[in-house]
Amino acid sequence: MATPDFIVGIIGNIISILLCASPVGMFWQVVKKKSAENYNGLPYISALLCKSLWAFYGVLDPDGLLIVTVNCIGVAAQFTYVTLYLIYTPTDKKVKLVSLVAILNIGLPASVIMVTLLAFHGCVRQIFVGVLCAAVTVAMYAAPLLVMVPNAVGLVLGSTQLIFYLVYNSKSSSMLSLVTVEEGSSHLVKEGIKVQDSIEDNEETIAKTKSLDDKGTSLPKPSMSRTTKH
Repeated sequence: MATPDFIVGIIGNIISILLCASPVGMFWQVVKKKSAENYNGLPYISALLCKSLWAFYGVLDPDGLLIVTVNCIGVAAQFTYVTLYLIYTPTDKKVKLVSLVAILNIGLPASVIMVTLLAFHGCVRQIFVGVLCAAVTVAMYAAPLLVMVPNAVGLVLGSTQLIFYLVYNSKSSSMLSLVTVEEGSSHLVKEGIKVQDSIEDNEETIAKTKSLDDKGTSLPKPSMSRTTKH
């Protein structure tokens, strides 16, 4: 009777195989046009490395039948994609890609297998290869983020500058408004003082004029003498 783990493993394998088969349509167009155009072959080279290491991990695992089968199918699919890409890629890129394939898909897996079998024993082999496979898988899926990281940093820095600008600009505007209000108030006070002084000067002038008028009315009037002729 199949255990739940085995059933889940089968479902996972089916999904992985469908995922590996997803570029078939694209490579069919590449074969028809006999040109890889502007497609990037690095994801398929990285996937071939990843599938190769996981297949080796499945061999080390006593219960790794499902791991071996699905990753062997993945190795076959990715090897086909890489081969087609190398055939139809432009000549100026082909030499560099062949060197990359030789390093990542031949030299590195061979080195991992050799080091694992010679330097480790027992369950340590499986742990070492498992950690390495996990690291390679994370690096493969995180690689596209390298394009996004500089933009994300620029977004954070730009947002920070904008926030500082808004905060300090609003503070500067508030201080400027306060200074303007204070200057306006000072101006009004000065104008008020001037008006008050003007009123006091006018009152003083009026008082002096009234005082002179009062003095003028209080003086004795000259007597009018008539001269009569006899």
